[in-house]
Amino acid sequence: MDLKEKLLSSFLVVDNQTDVNAYVHDVRNDAIKIFKEKGFPTKKEEAWKYTSLNKILKEDYSVFPKQENAIEYRDVKKYFIHEIDTYNIVFIDGKYSSHLSRTTHDGMDICLMSSALTKPKYRLIIENYFNKAATTDSLTSLNTAFASEGAYIYIPKNKLVDKPIQIINFSTGTEAATILQPRNLIVVEENSHVQIIERHQSLTNNAVLTNSVTEIFTNKRAIVDYYKIQNDNTNASLIDNTFIKQKRESVASVHTFSFGGKLTRNNLNFYQQGERIDSTLKGVTIIGEKQHVDHNTLVHHIEPNCESHQDYKGIYGENSIGVFNGKIIVEKEAQKTNAFQANNNILISDKATINTKPQLEIFADDVKCSHGCTIGQLDESAMFYMRSRGIPEKEAKALLMYAFSNNVLSSVKIQEIKQRITKIIANKLGVNIGFDL
Repeated sequence: MDLKEKLLSSFLVVDNQTDVNAYVHDVRNDAIKIFKEKGFPTKKEEAWKYTSLNKILKEDYSVFPKQENAIEYRDVKKYFIHEIDTYNIVFIDGKYSSHLSRTTHDGMDICLMSSALTKPKYRLIIENYFNKAATTDSLTSLNTAFASEGAYIYIPKNKLVDKPIQIINFSTGTEAATILQPRNLIVVEENSHVQIIERHQSLTNNAVLTNSVTEIFTNKRAIVDYYKIQNDNTNASLIDNTFIKQKRESVASVHTFSFGGKLTRNNLNFYQQGERIDSTLKGVTIIGEKQHVDHNTLVHHIEPNCESHQDYKGIYGENSIGVFNGKIIVEKEAQKTNAFQANNNILISDKATINTKPQLEIFADDVKCSHGCTIGQLDESAMFYMRSRGIPEKEAKALLMYAFSNNVLSSVKIQEIKQRITKIIANKLGVNIGFDL
């Protein structure tokens, strides 16, 4: 039985066991029909032209891990941003871990998707928001069909969340291969502000495939500051689907740091539904060996006087493959749009590959839109200058590569994340960067 057939047969178990309301039940059943029709994406589809799932789909994934594994905080502390106080929503092999989590219902809901999908008091929010931003592509539909657990975050009006929220999904490798499908719903009401950090982490070398979907609703004048830290083991693959709907005068930013994992596909979609909206998409990718990272972005400008800023940096070594497929759509009504997109890459190996495709679709005539990409190697004159000042070659290369990615780090608003990412970059580059940010 191939993975598609296993998932289709497993859906019957999920549908019968989970006590969800009629709306969610119908959404799930519609979604599994879409996945049954479309199946897994292939390279024949334009959006997946440079990314094949064939190798990772050959694993015999367990859909429902049979054994529950306990984890002690001291063993996983390093995967938390533990230098600061945070709310934590933690899952182990797809199941909620109460002893690693710190949730709240005090003036806001920072809790579980399973509760929101089943308890009557959340019904109105679920019916108004669940699956209202996600698209009907095959992998998103697969996640929707199996949606049962993940993070549920509801921030009411005029609320400044007092500390960041961490969403962490651990895989313990209790099975030879596991597929996980977390589903997150984040609703930030008018004039509210929240910071969120997301991480998927495998604790063994067993294969794991995570098909994650996150829906974020940023209402009028709300601010969402989101960070994705992707530094997983080399047998872990992640397909991350994030959909953000923004209302008038809202600000949403997503920083994606991709360093680990076997195959990572980031589908990041922004929909601007109001005037004076600001959207920021930034990322740093540093990979080697046979790693594969694919960033697929969309910013849809629907109304006038809005801005979007995309800036992705990539450093590729050994036999790694990078993909950037970024699209900006400016509708006819979206006059006075200011949209910027840049993808800059450095190849530090003759065997590394980058496929980049920035795209603009502009139907308005009074806009400022620009896009561009670069692919090159380290600046030889800069290297010569640094070597002539007594800096060893290895450290000189590392400093140049760090400087190359630094403008992405400069917009990170949580100092402890800056420091953590700086250390990860130094480790990836094999040097000790002797300063803190």
